[in-house]
Amino acid sequence: MRKFSFLFFIAVISLTACTQDFKKGDKGLEYKIISEGSGAKVKMGDYMQMHICQIINNGKKDSLLNDTRTTSGPIIEQIDSVSVPPEYYKILSQMKKGDSLIMRLLTDSMFAQSPGAMPPFFKKGGYFITTVKLLNVFTTQAQKDSASSAEMVIKERKEAIENKISLAKEDKTLQTLFKKDNITTVKSELGTYVQIIKPGVGPNIDTSVVVKTNYTGRTLQGKMFDSNTDPAKGHVEPFTVNMTNDESLGQAVIKGWTDGFKMLNKGAIAKFYIPSALAYGKRSAGEDIGPNSILVFDIEVLDVLTKDQARAEKESKVKIRKMNQQKFYDSIAKIQPDTTTTKVKH
Repeated sequence: MRKFSFLFFIAVISLTACTQDFKKGDKGLEYKIISEGSGAKVKMGDYMQMHICQIINNGKKDSLLNDTRTTSGPIIEQIDSVSVPPEYYKILSQMKKGDSLIMRLLTDSMFAQSPGAMPPFFKKGGYFITTVKLLNVFTTQAQKDSASSAEMVIKERKEAIENKISLAKEDKTLQTLFKKDNITTVKSELGTYVQIIKPGVGPNIDTSVVVKTNYTGRTLQGKMFDSNTDPAKGHVEPFTVNMTNDESLGQAVIKGWTDGFKMLNKGAIAKFYIPSALAYGKRSAGEDIGPNSILVFDIEVLDVLTKDQARAEKESKVKIRKMNQQKFYDSIAKIQPDTTTTKVKH
């Protein structure tokens, strides 16, 4: 299915708007091009800015799989005969800016080589339908990059609006929970709610430090999905939270964590209630975290390190790991094969 990856997002267009018969393509593909555009056809090396949609038809109804108008926004793909499967390249290269395209493929043909791999919602005799709306054609990398940057700005604005709506909705859910369970919290700058169970000492954590912490994460419904204190999860060492902008000191964490830690100090024990917009948003994260999930974390601040302390500790761990590796290799080298033989008396 890798060859279909560049087409996994498309805008839905009306299939009834086109009355001509489907043309036959290669490898079972059928297609219609609704010519609404002008100018030259797409050529090798051009960049196509498209809205894409995928639909499954089981013979009775259409089921939408994905649509860039409601998900990622337009995508930009370079058209060439190497990265684009030949059967698709042959069709896409007939399009002009403004054209629309409908392609369909019998599910039987898609999984002819491996019928057991067909998902249960695909039905034999049904169609896998892909629709494309060609918005723009760019001939240079500079044009493509400029369009990508413009789309990124639009996407960020859209996400900001969606996050604001999501935060307001989930804020009501959390306020209801706090009132019901008599939980006292403080709200951090971005919207994480922090229940301080045991205050710490010293100044509050800021963006100049690295934090060592113990944690357990659960969904709002109480399902534990990760912990560094539960041996069943396989990592019971303190977890390092890099609050700085120095990526060498540790990996990035969700916004709800960096937001919540600013309310704590060394030795504090707390609980974070993190709205989905400050966690994984509309994405899933593993089997237990679904889209738009509010997350709850039990947090203990074990230590707060300066950049220099964190760097020294990291270098020390690397040195110890290398020493242990060398000891292992040395022990292997000292093992000599037994070359003695025992004579057998006759």
